[in-house]
Amino acid sequence: MSTDLREHVRERYAEAARGLSEGHGCGCDCESIGCCGDEPTTLFGRGLYDSEERIGLPEDAVTASLGCGNPVAVAELRKGETVLDLGSGGGIDVLLSARRVGPSGTVYGLDMTDEMLALAKRNAGKVRAENVHFLKGLIEAIPLPAESVDVVISNCVVNLSTDKRSVYAEIQRVLRPGGRVGITDIVAEDRLSPEDRAERGSHVGCIAGALSEREYREGLEAVGLVDIEVEFTHRVAEGMHGAIVRARKPA
Repeated sequence: MSTDLREHVRERYAEAARGLSEGHGCGCDCESIGCCGDEPTTLFGRGLYDSEERIGLPEDAVTASLGCGNPVAVAELRKGETVLDLGSGGGIDVLLSARRVGPSGTVYGLDMTDEMLALAKRNAGKVRAENVHFLKGLIEAIPLPAESVDVVISNCVVNLSTDKRSVYAEIQRVLRPGGRVGITDIVAEDRLSPEDRAERGSHVGCIAGALSEREYREGLEAVGLVDIEVEFTHRVAEGMHGAIVRARKPA
């Protein structure tokens, strides 16, 4: 079942990337969660990035933003840092991170979808971003060495994983001591059971696979991350919210 869900997610994102590459748009309402799944919901996509941030970015990178927040804005990136974006899609958060860390920094974008990786590489080429690298792989098995990055970011992707325990363990593994996490994701109120969440939307729609706030905290704590914060930012369904998630690996 988990493999079927992963392939369903992969195909939906591949479909969006193909539409952009062929000049048809992403094939759905990119101002909503529509490209991520089935539920048309406001406060998703390009509208979460202010106009100044979007200046100079390729239009396809902006249009392909299918997330639920702006992790670059909450991660407090610094010059010279190494950043990893889990589920980098069309590359908007990678390109914004590259601006923040500057030429002395490095940004990795990890994605499992060939079509999205190709789109992201084209977008990076358009702005001549030389400090970015796109990797093919799963967020449950990150193809980077241990203690190799300063910051892990992600935008509405962790909820899509069917093995979140492995995602958290991999985040902890690749972070350097003192490294930090800045994630935006969909998070449920603790009162909602998994069945309640499934009633509100599909897995590929970023709803059914979302964890509760307590589950999110417990998952990060279980792998040894500390200073965990989960802050709801906007409602996406009854009892479901876009959220900022922060944490740190002990120094």
